[in-house]
Amino acid sequence: MVHSEDCTRHTLAMNNLKPERDVVSDQLFSVSDKVVLVSGGSRGIGRALAEGFVKRGARVVITGRDAASLEATATEISSGQYPVDFVECDVSKPETIPPMIEAVVAKAGRIDSLLNVAGVNIRKRVEEYTVEEYDYITNINVKGAFLVAQAVGRQMISQGTGGTIVNIDSLNTFAPLKGVLPYAMSKAGLGMMTRGMGSEWGDHGIRVNAIAPGFILTDLTNKLWSDPTMQAWGTTNTPLRRLGKPEDMIGAAIFLASEASSYMTGQVIYVDGGITCGMQWPIPLQ
Repeated sequence: MVHSEDCTRHTLAMNNLKPERDVVSDQLFSVSDKVVLVSGGSRGIGRALAEGFVKRGARVVITGRDAASLEATATEISSGQYPVDFVECDVSKPETIPPMIEAVVAKAGRIDSLLNVAGVNIRKRVEEYTVEEYDYITNINVKGAFLVAQAVGRQMISQGTGGTIVNIDSLNTFAPLKGVLPYAMSKAGLGMMTRGMGSEWGDHGIRVNAIAPGFILTDLTNKLWSDPTMQAWGTTNTPLRRLGKPEDMIGAAIFLASEASSYMTGQVIYVDGGITCGMQWPIPLQ
Protein backbone atom coordinates (compact mmCIF):
# COMPACT_ATOMS: atom_id res chain seq x y z
CA MET A 1 0.00 0.00 0.00
CA VAL A 2 1.31 3.47 -0.91
CA HIS A 3 0.96 5.93 1.98
CA SER A 4 -0.34 9.45 1.41
CA GLU A 5 2.96 11.04 2.47
CA ASP A 6 4.76 8.93 -0.16
CA CYS A 7 2.32 10.15 -2.80
CA THR A 8 2.93 13.73 -1.73
CA ARG A 9 6.69 13.36 -1.95
CA HIS A 10 6.37 11.70 -5.37
CA THR A 11 4.13 14.51 -6.68
CA LEU A 12 6.53 17.19 -5.43
CA ALA A 13 9.45 15.38 -7.04
CA MET A 14 7.64 15.12 -10.38
CA ASN A 15 6.77 18.83 -10.32
CA ASN A 16 10.43 19.70 -9.81
CA LEU A 17 11.61 17.65 -12.77
CA LYS A 18 12.93 19.62 -15.73
CA PRO A 19 12.26 18.35 -19.25
CA GLU A 20 15.25 16.75 -20.89
CA ARG A 21 14.67 18.91 -23.98
CA ASP A 22 13.11 22.30 -24.41
CA VAL A 23 9.97 22.52 -26.50
CA VAL A 24 10.97 23.59 -30.01
CA SER A 25 9.34 26.76 -31.29
CA ASP A 26 10.41 27.37 -34.85
CA GLN A 27 9.16 28.30 -38.29
CA LEU A 28 9.23 24.83 -39.81
CA PHE A 29 5.74 25.09 -41.34
CA SER A 30 5.68 28.86 -41.69
CA VAL A 31 4.74 30.63 -44.92
CA SER A 32 4.54 34.03 -43.26
CA ASP A 33 5.71 36.88 -45.52
CA LYS A 34 6.28 34.52 -48.46
CA VAL A 35 5.12 35.90 -51.79
CA VAL A 36 2.75 33.27 -53.16
CA LEU A 37 1.35 33.32 -56.70
CA VAL A 38 -1.83 31.28 -57.18
CA SER A 39 -2.72 30.45 -60.78
CA GLY A 40 -6.45 29.80 -61.05
CA GLY A 41 -6.99 31.47 -57.69
CA SER A 42 -10.49 32.92 -58.08
CA ARG A 43 -12.50 29.78 -57.30
CA GLY A 44 -12.44 26.16 -56.17
CA ILE A 45 -9.18 24.69 -54.92
CA GLY A 46 -7.19 27.74 -56.02
CA ARG A 47 -9.33 30.08 -53.96
CA ALA A 48 -9.20 27.81 -50.90
CA LEU A 49 -5.42 27.59 -51.10
CA ALA A 50 -5.07 31.34 -51.57
CA GLU A 51 -7.22 32.02 -48.51
CA GLY A 52 -5.37 29.38 -46.50
CA PHE A 53 -2.04 31.04 -47.20
CA VAL A 54 -3.42 34.52 -46.49
CA LYS A 55 -4.60 33.37 -43.07
CA ARG A 56 -1.05 32.23 -42.33
CA GLY A 57 0.56 35.53 -43.18
CA ALA A 58 1.58 35.00 -46.81
CA ARG A 59 1.50 37.79 -49.37
CA VAL A 60 -0.80 36.32 -52.01
CA VAL A 61 -1.36 37.28 -55.64
CA ILE A 62 -4.08 35.42 -57.56
CA THR A 63 -4.43 35.10 -61.33
CA GLY A 64 -7.19 33.94 -63.65
CA ARG A 65 -9.06 34.73 -66.83
CA ASP A 66 -11.84 36.92 -65.43
CA ALA A 67 -10.90 40.24 -63.85
CA ALA A 68 -14.27 40.69 -62.14
CA SER A 69 -14.16 37.35 -60.31
CA LEU A 70 -10.51 37.93 -59.40
CA GLU A 71 -11.30 41.30 -57.88
CA ALA A 72 -14.26 39.89 -55.94
CA THR A 73 -12.21 36.98 -54.60
CA ALA A 74 -9.28 39.21 -53.68
CA THR A 75 -11.62 41.46 -51.69
CA GLU A 76 -13.34 38.56 -49.96
CA ILE A 77 -10.22 36.65 -48.85
CA SER A 78 -8.02 39.62 -47.91
CA SER A 79 -7.30 39.63 -44.21
CA GLY A 80 -6.44 42.84 -42.36
CA GLN A 81 -2.77 43.52 -42.91
CA TYR A 82 -2.64 40.88 -45.64
CA PRO A 83 -4.43 42.32 -48.70
CA VAL A 84 -4.62 40.04 -51.73
CA ASP A 85 -3.51 41.35 -55.12
CA PHE A 86 -4.66 40.02 -58.48
CA VAL A 87 -3.41 40.02 -62.06
CA GLU A 88 -5.52 38.93 -65.00
CA CYS A 89 -3.95 36.15 -67.06
CA ASP A 90 -5.30 33.46 -69.40
CA VAL A 91 -2.71 30.68 -69.25
CA SER A 92 -4.01 29.25 -72.54
CA LYS A 93 -2.62 32.39 -74.20
CA PRO A 94 1.18 32.26 -73.86
CA GLU A 95 1.62 35.95 -74.59
CA THR A 96 -0.23 36.88 -71.36
CA ILE A 97 2.13 34.98 -69.05
CA PRO A 98 5.36 37.05 -69.11
CA PRO A 99 3.49 40.33 -68.45
CA MET A 100 1.70 38.64 -65.55
CA ILE A 101 4.99 37.59 -63.97
CA GLU A 102 6.38 41.09 -64.46
CA ALA A 103 3.29 42.58 -62.80
CA VAL A 104 3.55 40.23 -59.81
CA VAL A 105 7.22 41.07 -59.30
CA ALA A 106 6.46 44.78 -59.66
CA LYS A 107 3.79 44.46 -56.95
CA ALA A 108 5.59 42.13 -54.54
CA GLY A 109 9.28 42.32 -55.44
CA ARG A 110 9.76 38.58 -55.89
CA ILE A 111 8.01 35.19 -56.07
CA ASP A 112 8.69 32.62 -53.36
CA SER A 113 6.03 30.03 -54.20
CA LEU A 114 3.77 29.14 -57.11
CA LEU A 115 0.54 27.23 -56.58
CA ASN A 116 -0.13 26.04 -60.12
CA VAL A 117 -3.87 25.32 -59.97
CA ALA A 118 -5.58 26.53 -63.17
CA GLY A 119 -7.30 23.65 -64.93
CA VAL A 120 -10.44 22.69 -66.85
CA ASN A 121 -12.36 19.56 -67.76
CA ILE A 122 -15.08 18.41 -70.16
CA ARG A 123 -16.82 15.08 -69.55
CA LYS A 124 -17.49 13.07 -72.71
CA ARG A 125 -16.93 9.68 -74.23
CA VAL A 126 -13.57 9.34 -75.96
CA GLU A 127 -15.03 9.20 -79.46
CA GLU A 128 -17.07 12.38 -78.98
CA TYR A 129 -14.33 14.92 -78.20
CA THR A 130 -13.68 17.53 -80.86
CA VAL A 131 -10.23 18.86 -81.68
CA GLU A 132 -11.26 22.21 -80.22
CA GLU A 133 -12.32 20.60 -76.92
CA TYR A 134 -9.11 18.59 -76.71
CA ASP A 135 -7.04 21.71 -77.34
CA TYR A 136 -9.05 23.69 -74.78
CA ILE A 137 -8.27 21.13 -72.06
CA THR A 138 -4.62 20.52 -72.87
CA ASN A 139 -3.77 24.16 -73.62
CA ILE A 140 -4.71 25.10 -70.07
CA ASN A 141 -3.89 21.95 -68.10
CA VAL A 142 -0.52 21.12 -69.65
CA LYS A 143 0.75 23.88 -71.91
CA GLY A 144 -0.46 26.71 -69.69
CA ALA A 145 0.73 25.02 -66.50
CA PHE A 146 4.15 24.39 -68.06
CA LEU A 147 4.55 27.95 -69.28
CA VAL A 148 3.53 29.48 -65.95
CA ALA A 149 5.90 27.18 -64.03
CA GLN A 150 8.65 27.86 -66.57
CA ALA A 151 8.24 31.63 -66.22
CA VAL A 152 8.17 31.42 -62.42
CA GLY A 153 11.20 29.12 -62.47
CA ARG A 154 13.14 31.65 -64.53
CA GLN A 155 12.20 34.36 -62.04
CA MET A 156 13.28 32.22 -59.09
CA ILE A 157 16.59 31.40 -60.78
CA SER A 158 17.26 35.10 -61.35
CA GLN A 159 16.38 35.86 -57.71
CA GLY A 160 18.95 33.30 -56.56
CA THR A 161 16.99 32.46 -53.42
CA GLY A 162 15.29 29.21 -54.45
CA GLY A 163 11.56 28.69 -54.16
CA THR A 164 8.74 26.17 -54.30
CA ILE A 165 6.28 25.17 -56.99
CA VAL A 166 3.18 23.12 -56.14
CA ASN A 167 1.29 21.72 -59.13
CA ILE A 168 -2.26 20.38 -58.85
CA ASP A 169 -2.31 16.86 -60.26
CA SER A 170 -5.35 14.55 -60.09
CA LEU A 171 -6.63 11.23 -58.81
CA ASN A 172 -6.97 10.37 -62.53
CA THR A 173 -3.22 9.90 -62.79
CA PHE A 174 -3.56 6.89 -60.48
CA ALA A 175 -6.44 5.32 -62.45
CA PRO A 176 -8.35 7.29 -65.12
CA LEU A 177 -12.10 7.56 -64.74
CA LYS A 178 -14.37 7.04 -67.72
CA GLY A 179 -15.41 10.12 -69.66
CA VAL A 180 -12.46 12.40 -68.85
CA LEU A 181 -9.60 10.97 -70.91
CA PRO A 182 -8.06 14.24 -72.22
CA TYR A 183 -8.16 15.60 -68.66
CA ALA A 184 -6.51 12.46 -67.29
CA MET A 185 -3.87 12.60 -70.03
CA SER A 186 -3.17 16.26 -69.26
CA LYS A 187 -2.73 15.57 -65.56
CA ALA A 188 -0.45 12.62 -66.29
CA GLY A 189 1.72 15.08 -68.23
CA LEU A 190 1.67 17.41 -65.24
CA GLY A 191 3.01 14.62 -63.03
CA MET A 192 5.96 14.07 -65.36
CA MET A 193 6.49 17.83 -65.55
CA THR A 194 6.71 17.88 -61.75
CA ARG A 195 9.44 15.25 -61.78
CA GLY A 196 11.37 16.81 -64.63
CA MET A 197 11.36 20.33 -63.22
CA GLY A 198 12.25 19.00 -59.78
CA SER A 199 15.20 17.18 -61.30
CA GLU A 200 16.49 20.10 -63.36
CA TRP A 201 15.98 22.92 -60.86
CA GLY A 202 17.22 21.25 -57.70
CA ASP A 203 20.64 22.87 -58.02
CA HIS A 204 18.93 26.27 -57.95
CA GLY A 205 17.19 25.43 -54.67
CA ILE A 206 13.82 25.26 -56.42
CA ARG A 207 11.60 22.41 -55.25
CA VAL A 208 8.73 21.20 -57.43
CA ASN A 209 6.06 18.91 -56.04
CA ALA A 210 2.39 18.17 -56.70
CA ILE A 211 -0.87 17.46 -54.91
CA ALA A 212 -3.33 14.97 -56.42
CA PRO A 213 -6.80 15.63 -55.00
CA GLY A 214 -9.48 12.96 -54.74
CA PHE A 215 -13.19 13.65 -55.17
CA ILE A 216 -13.54 17.30 -54.18
CA LEU A 217 -16.75 19.31 -53.85
CA THR A 218 -16.34 22.56 -55.77
CA ASP A 219 -18.64 24.95 -57.62
CA LEU A 220 -17.95 22.98 -60.80
CA THR A 221 -18.60 19.52 -59.30
CA ASN A 222 -21.43 20.15 -56.83
CA LYS A 223 -24.07 19.27 -59.42
CA LEU A 224 -22.35 15.96 -60.22
CA TRP A 225 -22.00 14.96 -56.57
CA SER A 226 -25.54 16.05 -55.67
CA ASP A 227 -26.79 12.89 -57.40
CA PRO A 228 -27.53 10.30 -54.65
CA THR A 229 -26.03 7.45 -56.67
CA MET A 230 -22.80 9.37 -57.17
CA GLN A 231 -22.68 10.35 -53.50
CA ALA A 232 -23.08 6.74 -52.41
CA TRP A 233 -20.43 5.55 -54.86
CA GLY A 234 -17.97 8.29 -53.86
CA THR A 235 -18.29 7.78 -50.13
CA THR A 236 -18.19 3.99 -50.45
CA ASN A 237 -14.93 4.13 -52.37
CA THR A 238 -13.34 6.68 -50.03
CA PRO A 239 -12.04 5.01 -46.85
CA LEU A 240 -12.57 8.23 -44.85
CA ARG A 241 -16.23 8.03 -45.92
CA ARG A 242 -16.73 11.57 -47.14
CA LEU A 243 -16.09 13.66 -50.22
CA GLY A 244 -13.30 16.18 -49.97
CA LYS A 245 -13.48 19.94 -49.66
CA PRO A 246 -11.11 22.43 -51.29
CA GLU A 247 -9.91 23.34 -47.78
CA ASP A 248 -8.62 19.78 -47.37
CA MET A 249 -5.75 20.68 -49.72
CA ILE A 250 -4.40 23.53 -47.58
CA GLY A 251 -2.34 21.42 -45.18
CA ALA A 252 -0.46 19.60 -47.92
CA ALA A 253 0.16 22.85 -49.81
CA ILE A 254 1.51 24.59 -46.69
CA PHE A 255 3.77 21.60 -46.09
CA LEU A 256 5.13 21.63 -49.64
CA ALA A 257 5.67 25.40 -49.66
CA SER A 258 7.43 25.49 -46.29
CA GLU A 259 10.75 24.32 -44.91
CA ALA A 260 8.96 21.28 -43.50
CA SER A 261 9.42 19.63 -46.91
CA SER A 262 12.90 20.99 -47.58
CA TYR A 263 14.24 17.58 -48.70
CA MET A 264 11.35 16.78 -51.04
CA THR A 265 11.13 17.46 -54.75
CA GLY A 266 9.54 15.76 -57.74
CA GLN A 267 6.89 14.08 -55.60
CA VAL A 268 3.12 13.72 -55.93
CA ILE A 269 1.07 13.58 -52.72
CA TYR A 270 -2.41 12.07 -53.05
CA VAL A 271 -4.85 13.96 -50.82
CA ASP A 272 -7.80 11.71 -51.62
CA GLY A 273 -9.35 10.42 -48.42
CA GLY A 274 -7.64 7.08 -49.08
CA ILE A 275 -9.13 6.22 -52.47
CA THR A 276 -5.75 5.05 -53.77
CA CYS A 277 -5.34 2.69 -50.79
CA GLY A 278 -7.11 -0.03 -52.75
CA MET A 279 -10.44 -1.24 -54.11
CA GLN A 280 -13.40 -1.27 -51.73
CA TRP A 281 -15.29 -4.57 -51.95
CA PRO A 282 -19.02 -4.56 -51.12
CA ILE A 283 -18.63 -7.61 -48.87
CA PRO A 284 -18.58 -7.67 -45.06
CA LEU A 285 -15.34 -8.48 -43.29
CA GLN A 286 -15.53 -11.65 -41.20
